[in-house]
Amino acid sequence: MLIQEFFDEATSTLTYVVYDEAAREGVVIDPVLDFDPKSARIRTLSAERVAAFVDRETLAIPYVIDTHAHADHLTALSFFGERYGSKSVTGAGVGAVQEKFRTVFNLGADFPVDGRQFDLLLDEGDEIEVGSVRIRAMHTPGHTPAHMSWQVGDALFVGDSLFMPDHGTARVDFPGGSAGDLYDSIQRIYALPDETRLFMCHDYQPGGRAMRFETTVAEQKASNVQLDAKTSRDEFMAFRSERDAELAAPALILPSIQVNIRGGHLPEPEDNGTSYLKIPLNVLGGAG
Repeated sequence: MLIQEFFDEATSTLTYVVYDEAAREGVVIDPVLDFDPKSARIRTLSAERVAAFVDRETLAIPYVIDTHAHADHLTALSFFGERYGSKSVTGAGVGAVQEKFRTVFNLGADFPVDGRQFDLLLDEGDEIEVGSVRIRAMHTPGHTPAHMSWQVGDALFVGDSLFMPDHGTARVDFPGGSAGDLYDSIQRIYALPDETRLFMCHDYQPGGRAMRFETTVAEQKASNVQLDAKTSRDEFMAFRSERDAELAAPALILPSIQVNIRGGHLPEPEDNGTSYLKIPLNVLGGAG
């Protein structure tokens, strides 16, 4: 198993290609579409960088995976589906997220909330294979109720549950989020062998340090600034409640969620051939 990372500076997002070099097969995890909020234009520069690597390595990509319905970038699931025939994969509980945001965006009763916008929904313990690489789903709710981590050998792709130890953990103030659930999920991660490699979905480079994307269970337990091995559940829940009340909403939450709960597809074009996103007023919380 080999892992190649790609960093999208605009959203501080890590995308990964995990592949079997001998079989020339792999998966893409958490791909990004470029979105300019000023012009509402979508581009594929970030996804094209990943695709250039896939093409150079002559890899088949049978699956493209999201850890969760991201609130800070538009997913490029559909880009890889169209380019490589990749099946889109996410957690089996995504319908709970779709249902909550169907209300936020007033999408109507005919908007499906059973995850059918994705090709494959995986639940705890489910597995897919690419070549000799076996990818196992691990349900890690908290940031969102459907959040999944993906275990591949001694590596775990943790999505937004954890950041590098000097930055901490995910926020939990989105619809369906839960500090208690996130604490419990992180305890499951901390119960893995200390040498387990943890791959981040974001790195915000606190203090201006160089970008980092890989840590270990041992390092997180020893030095995560928000939840180390000694932090109690009550302490963490109190901290997250206070901290999240200070956080502004992510800059791209409104456009990204509408696309991401659709499996990376834009809303159906209207009679003029143009797709439109909704901006609900005075609905989302957040400081600032």
